[in-house]
Amino acid sequence: MKRDIPKHPRSRQTAKERRRRQKGPSRTLIIIGIVGLALALVGVLIVSSPQNPFTPPGTVVAITPFPRPAANQNAMGDPNAPVKIEEYSDFQCPACAAFYRDTEKLIAEQYVAASKVYFVYHSMGAWIGPESAGAAEAALCAGDQGKFWDYHDLLFANLTGENIGAFRTQRLLAFGEALGLATGEFRPCLDNHKYASQVAQDRVEGEKLGVKVTPTFFINGKKIEGALSFAAFQQEIESALAAAKQ
Repeated sequence: MKRDIPKHPRSRQTAKERRRRQKGPSRTLIIIGIVGLALALVGVLIVSSPQNPFTPPGTVVAITPFPRPAANQNAMGDPNAPVKIEEYSDFQCPACAAFYRDTEKLIAEQYVAASKVYFVYHSMGAWIGPESAGAAEAALCAGDQGKFWDYHDLLFANLTGENIGAFRTQRLLAFGEALGLATGEFRPCLDNHKYASQVAQDRVEGEKLGVKVTPTFFINGKKIEGALSFAAFQQEIESALAAAKQ
């Protein structure tokens, strides 16, 4: 008599698996795929975001430069004012940009406009890198057309990182166009490095004075380091004014 031999359970399980594979990917695999795609999209958004400080900007950030009283090239105010402030800075320096945003306007409005302070900006050249020197030269070239301070403001407004191409030559020319500079005058000044020696000399003088960080200020010769608050500068300026009256 022939006996029926039962199939091994593994054979039935293999058949089920085979049918499952024929139906397509499991729900778990689909979920994993969706999550992976979402993470990839987030990564792309972060890299391409204009807020990413490591991505060179594609467009010029427009600003409205604030007026400087009696501006003359890289100086503003009355040269005979009782207090002289000299800033040694770098256009790629975040702290220098913070001073420009938070304090410089108040000093200009309350002290420079009142002929109490004469303010002079000096660049430390390639202090942070070659783009720093290029930006400093471009600002002085803009000064030939009476727009040093406008260019100064535009540079700091478009600072996105150090030596990442934000201040490459093409961008420096674009800043000039945004300010309405005469390209036929601005570009040769930049290409021929008209102010390279002045930028280099400013750094030499800064180092002789003991500049070790940017920004560094000298208020009637007294060294002040860092982007201090307006209140701190006000205290130093008032002290210098009182000393000048004696």
